[in-house]
Amino acid sequence: MKLRLPSLLLLAMLALAGPLAAAETKPIRALLITGGCCHDYAFQAKALTEATAKLGPIAWTVVQEGGTTKNAKIKLYDDPHWAKPYDVVVHNECFADLADPDYTRKITAAHKGGTPAVVIHCAMHTYRTLAVDDWREFLGVTSRHHDHQARYPVTPTAAAKNHPAMRGFPDPWITPLDELYIIEKTWPKTTALATSVSEKDGKTYPAIWTNDYYGTRVFGTTYGHGNATWHDPVFLTLIARGVRWAAGRDH
Repeated sequence: MKLRLPSLLLLAMLALAGPLAAAETKPIRALLITGGCCHDYAFQAKALTEATAKLGPIAWTVVQEGGTTKNAKIKLYDDPHWAKPYDVVVHNECFADLADPDYTRKITAAHKGGTPAVVIHCAMHTYRTLAVDDWREFLGVTSRHHDHQARYPVTPTAAAKNHPAMRGFPDPWITPLDELYIIEKTWPKTTALATSVSEKDGKTYPAIWTNDYYGTRVFGTTYGHGNATWHDPVFLTLIARGVRWAAGRDH
C-alpha cells in the first residue's frame, strides 16, 4: 500500500512526538537542599514543590537540615555519588559561616560532573567566607552582602528574550519586600537574564542569571528572602521554569 506525502509526514511527526511525550510523562527527579539561618524554609519548600508540580510531573526529595545555624554540614554530601539519582538539585540553604573547602568541593564536584542546579537567594552567601572560589564559580556570581529590604524593579536583559525560564516574565517585575544582593563579580560563563538597581549606590546588579559550569546548567536568582516573595506568582513561575530549564525540560 502506498502512502501519500501528507501521511508520511504525519507518521514522521508521530514518531518524533512519541519520545518527547514519554520524556514529559517521566517525572523530573529533583533534590532540594535547604535549611540554616534567617528564612522560613519549611514554607519555601512547600511553595517550591507546589509551583513546580503545576508545570509538569516532578518527584521531589527534600533534605532540610542544619536548624537555624550558619555553619551546618549536610550528611548527604559524604556520599561521593549523592547527586547521581537526580536530574536537578535546588540549593536554597544559608550556611554563611562554614569555611571548609574539602567539604564544599564534595558539592561542586557533583555539579562539575554534570548534575544541573538551581541556586536561590542565600545560597549565594552560603560558604561566603571560603578562601577558595570553587563554590562561587559554581554559582556564577560572587556576593558577600546585601542592601536593605525594598520593593525592587527587576528588568529583563536582552538575553532573557528567548530564554525558556523567562517566558511571560513582566518588564519590569516589582518584587515584594525583598533583599538586593550586591554582586561583586560575575563569572565569565554567567549570562544575566534580569537586573536590579541598588537604592544605595545606584549601580545595576544581576538578579537572575544562568551559568555554564563546566558544561552543566545552573540557574540562579538572588531574590527569595521572605514569604511574600514565595507567595508571588511571578517569582514562583520563574523558579518553576528555572528548575525545568536546568533539568533539560525546556521544550
